[in-house]
Amino acid sequence: MKYVEHREWFMLHEGQEIEVAIEKPAAGGRMIARHHGQVVLVSGAIPGERVRALVDRAEKRLAYAATRAVVEASADRRAPAADPLCGGNLYAHIAYPRQLAIKSDIIRDALARLGRIPCEQPIDVAASPERGYRMRARCHVRGPRAGFYREGTHQLCDTAITGQLLPESVAALQRLAAALDREAPGSAASIELAENAAGDRRAGHVEIAAGARFDAPALARIGAAAEVSGVTARGTATGRLLEWGDPVIADPLATITGGRAASGELRRQPESFFQANRFLLAALVTSVIDAVPSEGEVLDLYAGVGLFAVALAAAGHLKITAVEGDRTSGTDLRRNATPFAPRLAAHVMRVEDYLASRSRAPAACIVVDPPRTGFSKEAADAIVRHGARRIVYVSCDAPTLARDARRLLDHGYSLTSIRAFDLFPNTPHVETLAVFDG
Repeated sequence: MKYVEHREWFMLHEGQEIEVAIEKPAAGGRMIARHHGQVVLVSGAIPGERVRALVDRAEKRLAYAATRAVVEASADRRAPAADPLCGGNLYAHIAYPRQLAIKSDIIRDALARLGRIPCEQPIDVAASPERGYRMRARCHVRGPRAGFYREGTHQLCDTAITGQLLPESVAALQRLAAALDREAPGSAASIELAENAAGDRRAGHVEIAAGARFDAPALARIGAAAEVSGVTARGTATGRLLEWGDPVIADPLATITGGRAASGELRRQPESFFQANRFLLAALVTSVIDAVPSEGEVLDLYAGVGLFAVALAAAGHLKITAVEGDRTSGTDLRRNATPFAPRLAAHVMRVEDYLASRSRAPAACIVVDPPRTGFSKEAADAIVRHGARRIVYVSCDAPTLARDARRLLDHGYSLTSIRAFDLFPNTPHVETLAVFDG
């Protein structure tokens, strides 16, 4: 009892200021420290530093705190962003080369801790320019303003100060928000902006709040005022899609494949998922192409609009099957696959349903780019039963990659290579490409 009472005496509480030594990074953007044995996740710090931090939330075994003063600074500390908590700035106080090293450590730690996969060597993380990299952004709307949320809040912050978007993109978002406020006040839950890699064509998508009144003439006036190529809008309650102008964004396949395709383009609606970094898009795609065996069928699961499947077809692969469950992305996938038929077949259905219905011989290689949650158990079981000789896994979340990697290793696969891409500089997010051989 005395030990319990003694330990409870050290328990942290909200509003308490503490001084801690920062040990290592944690997934999600904070850094790990300890205070009398209690783990503290600290924002605004760098491993190796000693900081004074204010506890903003405390639980029995874990506390969360924000750096208030740096007692012993890292040589990698630089001036913080104007609003460090504005979405996309959590790592902005860290020199960029150190950001890459931290992201490598996060992946290695997840593999070792969650996947029981030791990784002794640093993982290479491809660097990106820190500003103007983002081709796709979703913003929240408050009256005539559009912006990101500040971390842990529903407070809007200015997208411009994060540096992720081109100035022209920020201006287009603000024109969209202002036009929405004039034409249909309170109707928008959020807006998305999509643009091509060249940054000279933009389209928007409006998510209409439940119960809001919104019609096609209003959308036409909004699109014209926003000076974008086209706009779509979808009601959260009805699911009905409205469209004005030409909202389709297209990129040359030569750009996407780093010159491995001579002609053609990849098209997408602003509502569809697409990789966001214009500077690393070709590097990611060509790395996937290089990881795929030159012979045999390729099965592309969670294919989106066809980024990898179409790139593989354009680069000369002879048999590809692409599967996507989202209807909007699936529509784009079918359209993008058409010029490559019959070498490229597109299926718009759940990955789990496709794998359950497939009866022919296993593909030589499976490419997977699942959502942040990774494989469902049903999908994971079906993938290992399928028996492909190689699995090329593109992951946007290190912990779920580690979990799924363990599943694959437990079924006889081996992890043969791993590398990463810094698609979101100044944030804790990192894209990982892992290759498994059976």
